[in-house]
Amino acid sequence: MQFHHHGYVSKNPRVQAPAGVGLDRPLQLPEHMDVLIVGTGPAGMIAAAQLAQFPQAHTRIIEKREGRLQVGQADGIQARSVETFQAFGFADEISNEAYHITEMAFWKPNPEAPEDIVRTARPADDPHGISEFPHLIVNQARVLDYFGESMANSPSRMAPDFGWEFVDLNVHETGEHPVEVTLRRTASAGGDATSDATGEAAGATAEPGEQRTVWAKYVLGADGARSGVRAAIGRTLEGDKANHAWGVMDVLAVTDFPDIRRKCAIQSRSGGSILLIPREGGHLFRMYVDLGVVQPGEGAQVRQTSIEAIIGHANRIMHPYTVDVKHVAWHSVYEVGHRVTDRFDDVPAELTAQQTPRVFIAGDACHTHSAKAGQGMNVSMQDGFNLGWKLGQVLTGRSPAALLSTYSDERQVIAQNLIDFDKKWSTLMAQRPEEMEDPSALEDFYVKTIEFPAGFMTEYTPSMITGKATHQALATGYPVGKRFKSALVSRVCDGNPLQLGHLATADGRWRIYAFADAPAAGAPSALTDWAHWLHTDPGSPVLRHTPAAQDEDTLFDIKVIYQQPHEKFDVTDAPRAFLPTVGPFGLTARDRIFGTHPEQDIFGERGISREGCVVVVRPDQYVAHVLPLTETAALSDFFAEIFLEAI
Repeated sequence: MQFHHHGYVSKNPRVQAPAGVGLDRPLQLPEHMDVLIVGTGPAGMIAAAQLAQFPQAHTRIIEKREGRLQVGQADGIQARSVETFQAFGFADEISNEAYHITEMAFWKPNPEAPEDIVRTARPADDPHGISEFPHLIVNQARVLDYFGESMANSPSRMAPDFGWEFVDLNVHETGEHPVEVTLRRTASAGGDATSDATGEAAGATAEPGEQRTVWAKYVLGADGARSGVRAAIGRTLEGDKANHAWGVMDVLAVTDFPDIRRKCAIQSRSGGSILLIPREGGHLFRMYVDLGVVQPGEGAQVRQTSIEAIIGHANRIMHPYTVDVKHVAWHSVYEVGHRVTDRFDDVPAELTAQQTPRVFIAGDACHTHSAKAGQGMNVSMQDGFNLGWKLGQVLTGRSPAALLSTYSDERQVIAQNLIDFDKKWSTLMAQRPEEMEDPSALEDFYVKTIEFPAGFMTEYTPSMITGKATHQALATGYPVGKRFKSALVSRVCDGNPLQLGHLATADGRWRIYAFADAPAAGAPSALTDWAHWLHTDPGSPVLRHTPAAQDEDTLFDIKVIYQQPHEKFDVTDAPRAFLPTVGPFGLTARDRIFGTHPEQDIFGERGISREGCVVVVRPDQYVAHVLPLTETAALSDFFAEIFLEAI
């Protein structure tokens, strides 16, 4: 974390100085705004937290509830999401309070006593070291709290506006704020939210039931599976209808089941299946209990299944073990359906080349599936992260509006991949073991596909923000279009060993990692020539796109990694491009220069050529390009399509 460069800071350095709209943010929902986000679920809150780092863009996020979420339905946090939390500054905090999944147990009928279940496998959760971050279980409400804290501490001083319900919208062809949105004050609302990080409501401004109109440049519908925003733009969820019911309960219980504190997939011979998820705190656990196939016309009846019936069914499945439930924190019954919309914005498919979107949908508003793979909250957050920085760049005049068309193009494909994966997983979970051709099919599928549920199979295809993999051989461990995988390096200025990827905060900047060729720092080399070009040439993206009155690192966070250990050279040996001046005093940032770590050579670990290369990473942590150090024109051309010329 870098601070003090604008003057001495004695308070919490995570509370950023207010700027832009944050200097005089209206407490009440205004008539005009740049972005209106509907819904304070994971997709909406991460988009708001990202946009909060663009204080020149006035963003509001509304929620029909009167205050913060108390009990969330989602609880699984995949490692990719924890990487994302690191960028927003709360990975350590949420990890400390969460339950950590390190292995998963599979239980099936005992061949010698089929009416009983027996443990058959216990594979590690991440046997291949896909990420240095853990797989967590934590209440969704806590995730939203942390994003709320990030928003409140941002330069925008953002907080949710509780007690407002979306009614309808209309997109006009002209006007600075062309999206007309009708809202309704909810009967249970206590008023608009203030800057309280938890989002508690205060200060009533409208009577329950009262409607009002607001105007926005852009609208994001993150308002769930029954999305009003989705309906307003004419999008529909298409796919399989729900035909299998599950009861879910968060409970405290006394039990003789030995794996009650371990994630389990339990399949009985005739009583159905259970997915067991230990919850944070050491005692609470969640059970997804298979209630069987829902016959046509019986959906309403199945949804009325009592908690007593769910508990009884769970005990039949777990025989010879018993679960004596003492307290029910939450329970529900739902039917599994797999549905996705054809596009995630308001532009008709035939007009995508001519028209830029004004309205977007994210999360459950555009893809629904089972909870068995723990993907809903995780994929939804990546929707919001993907869109947030793009809206920020466009609204601050850095990028053309065409950038916004990449959101639907990228995320709809990911959602469809999720639907396909979840169909297979939930089908296997619902099958009886005796119906399977291969009795180990469930655990084999889990192990074989572990990278997908961990969140690391996303791979964006070439576009204006993702280059072609022409030079992929220069950095085989950083596939273009996939997330940037961290590795240990040593910071030269102080010798500290650090995870390189952990230094990329969700501040909306692009990362440019220059991996040096063999010569040492200060010696003539391809890296030295590249750095000189970057700092002095008018075609350099830094000079071409960074406004003259702003810090050199406003748009680009540029780091260099040398092949030599950090003690072999000094920071002052590195080219000027890696020593930017920052803040009103023109201080020199010395934290951008790294050497290899003695225990993990990043060049060998990530397949980086000893001839060096440039790895470009998007604000949402995905690799955008890999280029030789000599291909300066290609780097300039790539950013010229993304950024507008500096004024």
